[in-house]
Amino acid sequence: MKDLIEFVVKSLVDDPSEVHITEVAGDKITLFELRVAKKDVGKVIGKKGRTAIAIRTILNAVSIKHGKRIELEILE
Repeated sequence: MKDLIEFVVKSLVDDPSEVHITEVAGDKITLFELRVAKKDVGKVIGKKGRTAIAIRTILNAVSIKHGKRIELEILE
C-alpha cells in the first residue's frame, strides 16, 4: 500500500526525493501520513482537492481487498 502511494505521488511532484510516507497501523484503520516539499503540496491536493480525492478513492478500492480501512493524511 505504501508503495502504491509513493508511486502515485512521486509521479505528480517536482521533487520526488522529498516524498516521505509514515504508516501508523491500528486494529482496523491504517493511517498513512504523507509529507512532500512545500511547493508540491498544491500538486498533490489538486484543484478543489480532486487529486487528493482520486488518490484516496484508489486506496479505498485496494483496502477493501485487505479488509482494512485506510486513510491518507497530507501534511505540510
